[in-house]
Amino acid sequence: MDSDDSWQAITGMRLDLAELLARLSEAEWEKPSLCAGWRVRDVAAHVALAPQAPSLITLLGEAVRARGSFDRVNHDMAVRHADRRTPGQLVAELLEHASSRRLPVVTGYRNVVLDLAVHCQDIAIPLGRTLPIPADVAVAAADRAWTMGWPFHARRRLRGRRLVATDADWSAGQGEETRAPITELLLLLTGR
Repeated sequence: MDSDDSWQAITGMRLDLAELLARLSEAEWEKPSLCAGWRVRDVAAHVALAPQAPSLITLLGEAVRARGSFDRVNHDMAVRHADRRTPGQLVAELLEHASSRRLPVVTGYRNVVLDLAVHCQDIAIPLGRTLPIPADVAVAAADRAWTMGWPFHARRRLRGRRLVATDADWSAGQGEETRAPITELLLLLTGR
């Protein structure tokens, strides 16, 4: 996927996620997501924050507060954002910024495609909902997860395994074969 295709996919995933979130009950917003220690509302806030990301100076201050842990920075910022907004406000933010091409300081659009594809599943799956990822988007996200190293280290974690998508033209690795739909492989690559 090129840049324009990726941005179209990002917009589509943000809109699809907003539509799903708009239909949730108050109790569903508080349920655990697939991200350990994150509620559905925290993941939604994290996704809503991406196109509104703080400055580098603010991020550095957050990093000091989190003692250098990038995971802690992400978690704490998302939880604070989630706790200061109603579910309706989070949905409104997703809709307002759906087509934004603004990126957090420390990332690129390929990472945003990966982030959205996975976080949509992090929310939908534990709620028993479906939020399909288009095959080309899932393939691009899987490619990114496989090649990027930190934070997933998929090649190292899955050493000795060959992953083969059963519903898309995608494979990676060498060794004992694991065959599954591309979305399931994407979740495996990202440690879900």
